Amino acid sequence: MAEIIMLNAKDVQRILKVSQAKAYEIIRSLNVELKEQGFYVLQGKVNKDYFEKRFYGKD
Repeated sequence: MAEIIMLNAKDVQRILKVSQAKAYEIIRSLNVELKEQGFYVLQGKVNKDYFEKRFYGKD
């Protein structure tokens, strides 16, 4: 089975136990951070590693 690289709103919603609107807000915020660092982003999705780094401090 392929490893998940990108999370969508449903994934974020399930992981954090938040509403769909809050999940999209979190994704937008994280994507702004990534864009400021020079990365390309996909609307409505966020990189799983970056998500885990920001929420759990994983490196």
